[in-house]
Amino acid sequence: MAKSATMVVKMLSTANTGFFYVKKRNPRKQPEKMEMRKYDPVVRKHVQFKEAKIK
Repeated sequence: MAKSATMVVKMLSTANTGFFYVKKRNPRKQPEKMEMRKYDPVVRKHVQFKEAKIK
């Protein structure tokens, strides 16, 4: 079987609440780390989320 082209990454909130989303990305097409602005329900605001390692 072929190796999967996508990898699962953890999008961690920059508001230091510990809240995270789990997203898929293709490292061949997007080699840099992901950043996106999404809703954090702990602080009840849209904040920046940055990619972190899944442990």
